[in-house]
Amino acid sequence: MIHGHVTAWALALILFFVAIFLNKGGKAKGFKIVQMILRVLYLLIIGTGIGMLIKTGLDTQHILKAAAGLWIVGLFEMILGRVANNRRTSVFWIQFVVAWVIVLYLGFHVLHIYDI
Repeated sequence: MIHGHVTAWALALILFFVAIFLNKGGKAKGFKIVQMILRVLYLLIIGTGIGMLIKTGLDTQHILKAAAGLWIVGLFEMILGRVANNRRTSVFWIQFVVAWVIVLYLGFHVLHIYDI
């Protein structure tokens, strides 16, 4: 399950930047298609995350990592929405970096402890 989760996150991150570049290149139709694919990946990410959360237990570290992961998914949508409307995104990018650092720290720390 973890491989599916990590693969979905990696694809989502790549497609997120592809969508941003498509929008900046004036390709609105491509942007919308990639955004819809991203939304399907969000479902996969959340589904596999819930599965891993149930499998490993509901301790504090796992819950914090899940909350930070949901925060990132929300930031994906907020950044893409603001980019599509040509609005400022600097605050969301700062949050994005902070949330990624939290998720990566907790993810590698939790993986090391439980050897998932």
